[in-house]
Amino acid sequence: MSESPRKLLVTGGAGYVGSVVGAHLLAAGHRVTVLDDLSTGFRAGVPDGADFVEGRVQDAAKVLDGSYDAVLHFAASSQVGESVADPAKYWRNNVGGTLELLDAMRASGVRTLVFSSTAATYGEPASVPITEDAVTAPTNPYGATKLAVDHMISGECAAHGLAAVSLRYFNVAGAYGKYGERHHPESHLIPLVLQVAQGRREAISVFGDDYPTPDGTCLRDYIHVADLAEAHLLALDHAAAGEHLICNLGNGSGFSVREVVDTVRRVTGHPVPESVQPRRAGDPAVLVASAQRARDRLGWQPTRTDLAEIVRDAWTFAQSLGEDAR
Repeated sequence: MSESPRKLLVTGGAGYVGSVVGAHLLAAGHRVTVLDDLSTGFRAGVPDGADFVEGRVQDAAKVLDGSYDAVLHFAASSQVGESVADPAKYWRNNVGGTLELLDAMRASGVRTLVFSSTAATYGEPASVPITEDAVTAPTNPYGATKLAVDHMISGECAAHGLAAVSLRYFNVAGAYGKYGERHHPESHLIPLVLQVAQGRREAISVFGDDYPTPDGTCLRDYIHVADLAEAHLLALDHAAAGEHLICNLGNGSGFSVREVVDTVRRVTGHPVPESVQPRRAGDPAVLVASAQRARDRLGWQPTRTDLAEIVRDAWTFAQSLGEDAR
């Protein structure tokens, strides 16, 4: 990783992934400014040592100047169900907001970008593991807006020499010290199962137990948020002028819904009742990443691949919140 400290703007740096990446950036000696409107992030999530500006990504022009070296862009609306119910919000925030960010970067001369993208750009894959060359056919407005941003970034690189890396996450989980996952409403499996273990939820819904998988439940690729953060620091160092590099981030192996539930039972020592429900429309049986490009181009290698370790870190963070719903 780069030895020279940089001045960096982290949009959405009070959210789950942004806070963990910000903490890693600071530990590496970089100067960090977090821009976040706290609509889904938390003031406590702003990493210690970072400067904080409360505002939307559309306010980036008020923050950026020639002293900044790069932007790491996490600010986005990210709930799949909400994107279906209110697509205009997602086009306005994710696409419109990023367009204004790119304008501000160009005007201020900031020429390096690391973008938080998603596996939702692929939709339902024809084959797994999913490579970056797979057809992109998002099945919801959230994935569509993230794909649109990737296209915008490609155009900016070609026309104006931007150096950019898009990192397409699969299922991010775990925690990093006091920075972890809390969404309102929560939609991710591991924190939902942990809520059952805490007694905050009666049972975990298992949507379909008749898939063509070893135990009949869906398989998903879980990546520890600290491994994910390390990929962002590597991306910062490997971004090349005029190139838009797109890399998947995942472990390359899947864990089933039932494996996750059983692991939570073992780690927490608490019962976790299940409620088997019909399959949800659009849920593929298996979603697993090929992260070979990230290994080849970034030199990235996930090291926290044990599901129990991922769950244990998430459990420690969930307990630290106590009764604090925020």
